[in-house]
Amino acid sequence: MKFLTSTALLALVAAPALAADVVSYQEPAPQVEASPAFSWTGGYVGLQGGGAWLNGDFSIPGASASEDFNGGLIGGFAGYNFQQGNWVFGVEGDVSYNWNDNNYDIFGTTAEVGTDVSGSVRGRAGYAFDSALIYATAGWTATRGFVDVPGFDKETEVFNGWTIGAGADYAFTNNIFGRAEYRYNDFGDKDIQGVNVDLDQHQVTLGIGVKF
Repeated sequence: MKFLTSTALLALVAAPALAADVVSYQEPAPQVEASPAFSWTGGYVGLQGGGAWLNGDFSIPGASASEDFNGGLIGGFAGYNFQQGNWVFGVEGDVSYNWNDNNYDIFGTTAEVGTDVSGSVRGRAGYAFDSALIYATAGWTATRGFVDVPGFDKETEVFNGWTIGAGADYAFTNNIFGRAEYRYNDFGDKDIQGVNVDLDQHQVTLGIGVKF
């Protein structure tokens, strides 16, 4: 009886230990860290090109006329962004060369009339969807108008006014982004040799930039 009782007690004590050995220990699954969202904060530079549609209104007392000066443009831009949450604010400047010109026959010779160099300094405000940024922009703009007659000095005049537009940037990598933008430029008016000249322009550009 004593032997049987000791054996039963031993079995009761050993049973939990055997059960613990049967249950295998499982290590916790590794945690995957979410990749950080893209940040637009920082400086950047880039190149852009596209098309520009310039309208010129010319008037003298009792008469007026309008002309279109359309062509391509190419240039560069630089700026700085600051991101707060999904909102992005920044400042940007750009300089472009425009081929907005027409040829006119004047007194038996061909005169070239149009605009060439343009630029702007603007504020920007946008909303970021991770690596995509949709923005609005507005500020100051200027362009140089010219009249070039063979045999005479090239006459130039700087027009300046305001610009407004919108666009989208998309980051392909942490440093490279692409851009599509539309802007309306009102360059204001000037009196040139008794003729009031008023210039405004629509432009569409595509660009590529490097973010620092």
